Amino acid sequence: MGLSWMAWTAPTAAFFICIVLAISLMGFLEWRNPGGEPRRGILTLDTTRGDRLFISILGSAFIHLGWLGLMGTPLWGAVIISVVYTYCVFRWV
Repeated sequence: MGLSWMAWTAPTAAFFICIVLAISLMGFLEWRNPGGEPRRGILTLDTTRGDRLFISILGSAFIHLGWLGLMGTPLWGAVIISVVYTYCVFRWV
């Protein structure tokens, strides 16, 4: 049984590689410099680095889905918005 039914394309592979790298980087940072106390952000939620990574990934998925629904392809605009969104989440949430 092969993986041909999954329609692996270069962008799909890049997406999953980026997710694995982000989680690996977060694990390394936690090992190297433990997060310690959760941080209270603008939403008055106590979040750790892992929480903010999860919020960023989930929000970026919705940004991309919204972009596809409203604008179609290419997705470079959604990527730029997602990077700004992720920065804002890690900075202020």
